[in-house]
Amino acid sequence: QVQLVESGGGLVQAGGSLRVSCGVSGRTFRTYGMAWFRQAPGKEREFVSAIDWYGARTYYADSFKGRFTISRDNAKNTVYLQMNSLNPEDTAVYYCAAGTRYGSRESGQYEYWGQGTQVTVSS
Repeated sequence: QVQLVESGGGLVQAGGSLRVSCGVSGRTFRTYGMAWFRQAPGKEREFVSAIDWYGARTYYADSFKGRFTISRDNAKNTVYLQMNSLNPEDTAVYYCAAGTRYGSRESGQYEYWGQGTQVTVSS
């Protein structure tokens, strides 16, 4: 059983930065493509970023290119999302997801999900 646990969310002022993390249980972490999605109040869950098994390929939704950076440390079974230049529209619950494929922007392609971590950006 694969379990994902996000951490690092919190309250940050507009223009600030935050790094959220996702720890993954199990010895097969490096066989999973990882992704971050987010869901703001009253909105559908949206794709943020994805990364391949070894961290060599990364994918971003257009609205996050240049501001957010995804990375992973397979030795620590952890994937990260560094978020810079945050604005109030980035307020959402951020979810990490794992799947046997990588790079997909479709939530249905990911088999495992964390419980989410709240990120709130104040103006």
